Amino acid sequence: MDAVNRLGEESPVVIFSKSNCCMSHSIETLIRNFGANPTVYKLDEIPKGKKMEKALIEMGCNPSTPAIFIGKEFVGGSDEVMSLNVKGKLKDLLIKANAIWI
Repeated sequence: MDAVNRLGEESPVVIFSKSNCCMSHSIETLIRNFGANPTVYKLDEIPKGKKMEKALIEMGCNPSTPAIFIGKEFVGGSDEVMSLNVKGKLKDLLIKANAIWI
């Protein structure tokens, strides 16, 4: 879990995903459409991906991907990010995290 938190704090927006996860792709596209450039870790393509996936599940992210950190805080999965977007709060969160400057 420490490795996941450490990676989640390295950039304004961090997404843990899998290459075959359509929701991961959708969330990444949504965030990029705001002008942010998220750091994306594809768990099925990195050496300790299985261990990180297990840590994400322990953090309450089920399914394990996508898992999103914004501003060094664990936001949650796709449901949480979509909810923030629908409520008009995602853009403000991205600005506060210095992921975008609008």
